[in-house]
Amino acid sequence: MVDFELSEEYQELRKTVADFADEVVAPVSSKHDEEHSFPYDVVSQMADMGLFGLPFPEEYGGMGGDYFALALSLEELARVDQSVAITLEAGVSLGAMPIFRFGTEDQKNEWLPKLTSGRALAGFGLTEPEAGSDAGGTRTHAHRDGGQWVINGNKEFITNSGTDITRLVTVTAVTGQREREDGTTKKEISTILVPSNTAGFTAEKAYNKVGWNASDTHPLTLKDVRVPESNLLGEEGRGYANFLAILDEGRIAIAALATGAAQGCVDLSVKYAKERSAFGQNIGKYQAIQFKIARMQARAHTARLAYYDAAARMLAGKPFKTEAAIAKLVAGEAAMDNARDATQVFGGYGFINEFAVARHYRDSKILEVGEGTTEVQLMLIARELGL
Repeated sequence: MVDFELSEEYQELRKTVADFADEVVAPVSSKHDEEHSFPYDVVSQMADMGLFGLPFPEEYGGMGGDYFALALSLEELARVDQSVAITLEAGVSLGAMPIFRFGTEDQKNEWLPKLTSGRALAGFGLTEPEAGSDAGGTRTHAHRDGGQWVINGNKEFITNSGTDITRLVTVTAVTGQREREDGTTKKEISTILVPSNTAGFTAEKAYNKVGWNASDTHPLTLKDVRVPESNLLGEEGRGYANFLAILDEGRIAIAALATGAAQGCVDLSVKYAKERSAFGQNIGKYQAIQFKIARMQARAHTARLAYYDAAARMLAGKPFKTEAAIAKLVAGEAAMDNARDATQVFGGYGFINEFAVARHYRDSKILEVGEGTTEVQLMLIARELGL
């Protein structure tokens, strides 16, 4: 028997986070969005709830849960505020998870209790001015010198990299060259842990973004940054390959976040359609509005099923790379499409930033770009089909 019902434990978690989102996050979302300010108080309360430790074992300060628990929490947070949701997603998936998956015991014991507690944040420095989806363009490089790595380079669009509680950024860097069978060479990319207080590490001025304004995002400069050789994360030369595995998991989390955004647009539109009157009756009585919102709900439901399926495969130890790509593709497009339609339902009010649908409209576009563009997801799906 196929059963898509959540267990009682998952249902309780979902309700707890949903209540927190409605009662704590939503009331201050507009303020932080307008001010482009990081919601430290909200993040602190999320830390108290154990959200940053959800998918990690208790021995490292975690809650002993799983990745699906994280996904459910992200969906509920993103329903009201994508900036808060991406702060959690990046803190767990990009900040702590690489250390948990590939770190030594010493690295795990040093960093995971801080990160799983939510009292410290970490970022992952992959993207560069000329290297996003194309890792071959990576120019940041590192070499050994006297028992240390010396790192030079620049990173772009790095989440959680410049807050007052940021303590670490894991960076990708070229650490050598490998000769291929055809005689050409390929860059060997490794990942290295860089504490944020390291000399030469600078989080430059935060970006002035279209959306996710309460999320912390900076370009980074690394100039003769020196860290111990023991800060190598995982096997030398396997950094990018390892990060691709992290991205597969992360796509499930981003799909959950996007599903929450899509559902948030539905909820706002239903409420508005019942309250707003035109030509003598609520606009929700008109079939044009009904059909628009019905399509929005269908998108959110489909996105949810997609990420549930990918998460179930992951937790069962089955291949899930393609399903994660499908979930990210479907959910990202659902969020953007629903944001556009919700803005139409709200009419002129949908174009006013104090209304949450306007924030969703600005926020949702990045869901078709970040952590693997729509085109990358299509490429992965097509590749699985043998094309």
